[in-house]
Amino acid sequence: MIVFKYIFWLLYRIWFYVLVAIPIFLFFPFLVLFSIKEKWYPQFFWLARNLWAKPILYGMGCPPKVLREQKLIKGKSYMLVANHTSMLDIMLMLYVSKNPFVFVGKKELVKIPVFGFFYKRVCILVDRESTKSRTGVYRRAQRRLQQGLSICIFPEGGVPEEHIVLDKFKDGAFKMAIAHSIPVVPMTFFDNKKRFSFTFFSGFPGTTRAKLHSFFETGILAEEDKITLREEVREVIYKELTSKT
Repeated sequence: MIVFKYIFWLLYRIWFYVLVAIPIFLFFPFLVLFSIKEKWYPQFFWLARNLWAKPILYGMGCPPKVLREQKLIKGKSYMLVANHTSMLDIMLMLYVSKNPFVFVGKKELVKIPVFGFFYKRVCILVDRESTKSRTGVYRRAQRRLQQGLSICIFPEGGVPEEHIVLDKFKDGAFKMAIAHSIPVVPMTFFDNKKRFSFTFFSGFPGTTRAKLHSFFETGILAEEDKITLREEVREVIYKELTSKT
């Protein structure tokens, strides 16, 4: 029985990477075209959301279910934040938001074959060890916000260890949201860790739930409020993750 479990997990992993790669190869010319200019990014986002993220979620047997306490307004910019435990988090975030957004993520992901090629072309990359890089993120994010896009950051700054429910949040997302007076949209991803964690021999199909919480407005906040904002947002997600309901 144990042998069959390991075989299933192995095939489950392989199938995930197949699902990731197939749409990229099928639509490669269009993805390259729409990643050439920033003004064409909404078209790239539509392809990534509808022809990449959705097929992966459903193809993995992980149909998404989203509960919304508040709805995103079309054409408005937001700071999207969520807990981070799985590669499925990227696909689920794309599914949840119809509003085009740009990921801010660590530069190490550029090394992933195929995926990394587009990741470095359309995302805002940050080297967390470099102060210059972190400063540059704010300038690039400002330009994208002026284009009417939203920004997405996983504020834990990485994937927490297995026993940690929700790691401490970094300041960046909240400092940026206050600087640009955009609402922070907290999201809780409940099931991605069970469905497809970063532990190789693990995971199984099933519904993957997301909850989009009420937004935190930042229009009247100053930079010194970023810590309070950070902790209030984290508390919303933490309470949801530890709730028995």
